[in-house]
Amino acid sequence: MRDPVAAASLSGELPVADNAPLSPHPEDDPAYQVFIDTLSYLPPEEIQVVREAYLFSEAAHRGQLRLSGEPYITHPLAVAGAIAEWQMDVEGVVAALLHDVMEDTSVGKVEIAERFGKPVADLVDGLSKLDKIEFQSHEEAQAENFRKMLMAMARDLRVVLIKLADRHHNLQTMAAVRADKRRRIARETLEIYAPIASRLGLNKLFRELQDLSFQLIYPMRARVLARALKAARGNRRELLSRILEGLTGKLDEAGIEARVFGREKGLYSIYRKMLDKHLSFSQVLDVYGFRVLVNDVPTAYLALGALHGLYKPVPGKFKDYIAIPKPNGYQSLHTTLIGPHGTPFELQIRTEAMDNVAQEGVASHWLYKDSEDFGAELQQKTTKWFHSLLDLQSATGDSSEFFEHVKVDLFPHEIYVFTPKGKIIALPRGATVVDLAYAVHTDIGNHCVAAQVNFKLMPLATELTNGDRVEVVTAADAHPSVAWISHVKTGRARSKIRHYLKTAHHDESTALGEKMLNQELRALGVVASELPVSSWKNVLRDSGNKLIKEVYTDIGLGFRLAGVVARRLLAREDTPQPADKSPASLVIRGTEGMAVQFAPCCQPIPGDPIIGSIWKGKGLVIHTHDCPAIRKARSAKPTKWLDVEWEPEPGKLFSVRLLIMVQNTVGALGRIATEISRSCTNIEHVNMEEKHPGLYTTLHFTVQVASRTSLARLMRSVRRIPEVVRITRDQGLSA
Repeated sequence: MRDPVAAASLSGELPVADNAPLSPHPEDDPAYQVFIDTLSYLPPEEIQVVREAYLFSEAAHRGQLRLSGEPYITHPLAVAGAIAEWQMDVEGVVAALLHDVMEDTSVGKVEIAERFGKPVADLVDGLSKLDKIEFQSHEEAQAENFRKMLMAMARDLRVVLIKLADRHHNLQTMAAVRADKRRRIARETLEIYAPIASRLGLNKLFRELQDLSFQLIYPMRARVLARALKAARGNRRELLSRILEGLTGKLDEAGIEARVFGREKGLYSIYRKMLDKHLSFSQVLDVYGFRVLVNDVPTAYLALGALHGLYKPVPGKFKDYIAIPKPNGYQSLHTTLIGPHGTPFELQIRTEAMDNVAQEGVASHWLYKDSEDFGAELQQKTTKWFHSLLDLQSATGDSSEFFEHVKVDLFPHEIYVFTPKGKIIALPRGATVVDLAYAVHTDIGNHCVAAQVNFKLMPLATELTNGDRVEVVTAADAHPSVAWISHVKTGRARSKIRHYLKTAHHDESTALGEKMLNQELRALGVVASELPVSSWKNVLRDSGNKLIKEVYTDIGLGFRLAGVVARRLLAREDTPQPADKSPASLVIRGTEGMAVQFAPCCQPIPGDPIIGSIWKGKGLVIHTHDCPAIRKARSAKPTKWLDVEWEPEPGKLFSVRLLIMVQNTVGALGRIATEISRSCTNIEHVNMEEKHPGLYTTLHFTVQVASRTSLARLMRSVRRIPEVVRITRDQGLSA
């Protein structure tokens, strides 16, 4: 049995009541007649199919009422009417009429396919929720249904257009719903559905969804703001008329044919500006703006020049979205001018065709299909975004994570950066070099090390700004770091980094597990390659693993003990280890990756006597033998620890902490830093504490060394500096 509260909030549907009276005959229903009249763009035979779909939907929902008391059929009829206003094809209109029958009635997908064809059945199925699956929480159900909708949307754009029209009508008719449900559905709309509408260029619908949601979440604030807006409209009427006359007169004087009209910001847009910038309503000066519609692109730029001659533009407020369109296809020239009495106002200049796309976005594909090229670029951008969703889905482990990644991209303010070849890439504000690298290609993201930003070498964490020219620098041996996740902004980059880290950790754990098992087998006098296949069959059967690699991975991740697996392979679970075969030490190089971690408490380096312990899910953690942090643990569970040795040649540089007490003299820190650098040692971090005011200062250095020998050499050279009183290695003893 489905949860009606979750269902109402997830799909946007209002609950229904049974035993409702029969709907009147459709020909007697004024709403039905208005709906049929909007279908004049369809041929008569397709209008007849829509009539049949209406009768089918009415019969399926007969006996159901909305909480408002109306017959339920009024809802799918309103949704289909909105779809018809976009002049969508007959399949889309029929699917809108039937969008709830699979969810709220006994009608199945097969029956819909038989009556109206498979494409309609697929659309309705894409709009239906996953009612038969039990979820652990409302959030999990929300995430999974969102994932299903986006996947269906990627296959057929009509799914999301019907879904948005469905949500829009439900927000308009929510008076009878409980207040807490109203707020939850409205918040979900602001968080998910309104940004999707914006992402698809449906700006008119986007603003209406925002304003309706705002009125449901904060009804009192919305009423107060609406009254203030109405009063301001009256107070500023003379000023607005003067600006409008000035704009029209200047364009006529320049011989430019154009339509000029005023426009008002939406309630929610005003509210967000007041909230974000801590303004009162009277301080929001750009509540009203003006739009100029011209015939073609050259005329738009001519109009801009003429109007900049009439009113002075505000520096830094000009945006050219015609030359560089937004990712959702929006094109326009934006400028802010200083009008009469020093009042700033926003001006938008665009062609009639651009205005159509600005209002209806991807839906303009149906509205203006007579023009072959109209909206072609927008369709391509939308398709590219859908493909990026599919890419995210394939790289993401579960619905909740996918939901999180997509929400990041819905719908941030953009910046535009340029590649060395002049390609423009849109990114969210605050995006870094890593975001750009993954936007270009996954391999570039996985191997990036730095970037040339405006011909200057910059680190990966650099935040990009509008107009930057960026060339990503890569290296074959570079790989993503966990730290990257904290400074990326796009869902794509975050998803790709997590996917790489999970895969890399798994592969490294597999290699470590194999090495540990081979060590145990050698201690038992057996060479792993000589084991018969039957031995592995027994282990796989008992463990439930399908592949030998899975057993290695479990050992490397600490979910199985290498010694137990080795004895099981030999069918010698109770056999004591031979007296002359002491366990060999595990040999490591230090470049094993995430499967081998070096404890931050003692910071072991090559040359230190070391010991390791396997931790579930973490892999092998290495400590020095004398690390004070593990004394109690070693005494309590000595069998959990295994001896580890370094390979002769270290594979990388290792971090180590140094405590240096110096005389409090001018230039001491500089001389020490110079000596460390002269030793070809990298300084990672330095800070100081004054334990003996006026006499000595203790410096805390973190440096990178190759081995214990190179550390000893460094310490000898620093000790020779006259101001140095004492230098010691910090291995957690100070704690």
